[in-house]
Amino acid sequence: MVWPMWKCRADCAVRVGPIVPVVASGHRRGEDPVRRFVSGVLLALVAVFGCGARAADERYPLRPVRLMIPSIPGGVHDVIGRLWAERARASFGALVIDNHGGAGGYVGAVDVAHARPDGYTLLLGSTSTQVLVPAQIPNPRYDPARDFDAVGLFATSLTSILVHPSVPVRNLTELMNYARANPGKLTYGSTGMGSVTHMAGESFRRLAGGVDIAHIPYKGVGQGIADLVSGEISMLTPNVTPQIIELHRSGRARMLAVLGAARLKAAPDIPTAAEAGMPGLVVPMFFGIFVPAGTPPAVIAQLDVINQRVSADESFQRTLVAGGFEPMTGTGPDATRRFVLDEIARWTPIIKTIGARMN
Repeated sequence: MVWPMWKCRADCAVRVGPIVPVVASGHRRGEDPVRRFVSGVLLALVAVFGCGARAADERYPLRPVRLMIPSIPGGVHDVIGRLWAERARASFGALVIDNHGGAGGYVGAVDVAHARPDGYTLLLGSTSTQVLVPAQIPNPRYDPARDFDAVGLFATSLTSILVHPSVPVRNLTELMNYARANPGKLTYGSTGMGSVTHMAGESFRRLAGGVDIAHIPYKGVGQGIADLVSGEISMLTPNVTPQIIELHRSGRARMLAVLGAARLKAAPDIPTAAEAGMPGLVVPMFFGIFVPAGTPPAVIAQLDVINQRVSADESFQRTLVAGGFEPMTGTGPDATRRFVLDEIARWTPIIKTIGARMN
């Protein structure tokens, strides 16, 4: 018997069979002709649809792709997510932005974690969604290590330490010594309990030997800036933005250091924490692209190519720098997954110790 040749859109040919009709005679002794027929049909279907799946992967994307930005319009996630989308849209044909804020990005991340793993739903993930928030929620609806596959990172936003001009210090060593000599006198503001800026302040406090500095959590950075400028609080640990850089340059606040491994491109005159006297104080907020776990490797590979292309774009990098971000290039799926796992291992014990909790 000639076995049939099945052809699919990926131009791959698979020979399957034999498909034998059900007859009263002509089958082998002891063999069930119905079972033989059904088995042949199943083999044919597997070949056809398996080939079709490969074809779909190779032709991805075939329809609009949704980028979940887990914040309200205008937030830092929204700003950087739309910058990435502008550069990536040409590669997708149609890229739809879906803003879904709430609980520090948790609500939008849950949506993506439970979406179909076919490459048509992407998450603009960050330190918040992939590390900090899940560690603060009892029985979270996703595990960042298990329920997402990484595509790649493309930017970081460094945190910093600012002080009011009345605080008599010029670097982190002097601030540490002043805090030790004046327990309970200093206060620091963050953008909320369990946020990356809270981690920045807590990391400083711990590296300084557990100095007594009160934490003042705000709902965003705006009121914290106002209270720092007015002298209501002594310190602020914000992500660096053009507004924060301007506060420093105008003399209304003093930026002692950026909490990164290298100086900020937008403000190269500001030392790193290591240069300012506190090695090991590195607290960046990362941004990258993630997909639901189980997304086909071929699709992830194509998304990686798109992200690498966007990340390497010089105009994109200049725009990031102008906004206070640091570009990241060359971080593919494997490197991103390892980085996220390291960040989870780094921050989860601290979150548990300080009792940061989100209900």
